[in-house]
Amino acid sequence: MEVFHTLFYFIVAIGLLVSFHEFGHFLIARLTGVKVIRFSVGFGKIIWRYQYSPDATEYALFAIPLGGYVKMVDEREGEVNSEDLPFAFNRQPLWIRTAIVSAGPLFNIFLAVLLFWCVFVIGETGFKPIIGTVESVTLAAKAGFEEGDEILSVNGAVTPTWTEAMGSIVTSSLDSDQEIQVEVHSLTGENFRRDLVIPGEVRQDPDVLFEKLGLHPWSPKLIPVIGKIIENSPASLAGLQIGDQIKTADKQDIMTWMQWVEYVRSHGGQVIHLQVERDGMLLSLNITPASIETDQGTRGRIGAAVQVPEALRESLLVEYSLPPFPALITAMKKTYTFSSVTLKMVGEMLLGNASVKNLSGPISIAQYAGQSAEMGLVQFLKFLAMISISLGIVNLLPIPVLDGGHLMFFAIEAIKGSPVSERVQLYFQQVGFAILISLMGLAVFLDVERLFQ
Repeated sequence: MEVFHTLFYFIVAIGLLVSFHEFGHFLIARLTGVKVIRFSVGFGKIIWRYQYSPDATEYALFAIPLGGYVKMVDEREGEVNSEDLPFAFNRQPLWIRTAIVSAGPLFNIFLAVLLFWCVFVIGETGFKPIIGTVESVTLAAKAGFEEGDEILSVNGAVTPTWTEAMGSIVTSSLDSDQEIQVEVHSLTGENFRRDLVIPGEVRQDPDVLFEKLGLHPWSPKLIPVIGKIIENSPASLAGLQIGDQIKTADKQDIMTWMQWVEYVRSHGGQVIHLQVERDGMLLSLNITPASIETDQGTRGRIGAAVQVPEALRESLLVEYSLPPFPALITAMKKTYTFSSVTLKMVGEMLLGNASVKNLSGPISIAQYAGQSAEMGLVQFLKFLAMISISLGIVNLLPIPVLDGGHLMFFAIEAIKGSPVSERVQLYFQQVGFAILISLMGLAVFLDVERLFQ
């Protein structure tokens, strides 16, 4: 059932983003007088089509909505009737062809602004960005952060939730080589500015950045009571139930939830003899945490979460939304920041300065789609916005076959005063296709590797 949930939202996400991309090409083509033969969404078996007249644009929907295509009148793709020649794409001035090709990626960027605007207007509920224990060897400790500090803003941008705060710190570190200015509200009731200095080698890998940064959300000392159990997990198979309180593990007293978490992490693949309290009675259970390979080594996991008292949970939550116009300004800033970070990361990966492990293939994207949808509408809209930006940026890369490749040929045409020969374009398109296939293969390989981890 979870697979179908993930697949459904993956299809919805990719279908929407690709269709909007193609709609950009279609709309500008129509507005500039280029004749569009077909606007299609998806591939496979056709399930719906509409054409007002034999000479009008055909609109088609296919069974698998994971792509799209805008077919324009073009002499390079076949014979064109004499009456249609003035409306052929290849006969248009350079600026019109450039506008049509650019429209797809730019519409993806515009869609991201619209989606982020919806996010800020609808608003979201998240945990306050209160900092937990700060280890002495981390960048956070060097900057002067202390347990209990609440992050108010990052480089002047308000960060009401933990997700916004961490996202702003990561994007700021990737987007600039300068120190990051973080304003915090301390337990003393005063506001302070902390300057985070992040080394260059740490900036290029988000996983390394989080590890070196050392910022973790504040966690109250909770009683080790089970609040959630994942189906078919070690916790479920061992017979643990919601409401059970862990009393001892291998005859060692367990006083807090974090104590229990650390014990589980250090006992992956090992049998743990538990004593739990259920409805006032003590029960003995055996549990074997799954052994998971992570970047930090082998970790044990049981697939259970702590029960958080409702009053405490509400005190840590914050609701955040913006009026329409401020939301638009913030959405534009958010889109610009994420676009520049994405572009920089792509450049760093091409230069070999950033790990290709930052690549996400279809499997990872599908997982993110399902997970974000499960978290609610706002999180799914955020996911769509970020993928839309990535789609737009990638399509602008100067790789033949992509929109950016066509724009590269147009730039050469503008310099030399005549179009690049079809023979040369065909050769570079074959090279570009090989590059794309290689990148897709690498992304899928990394996806499969993540599955096994």
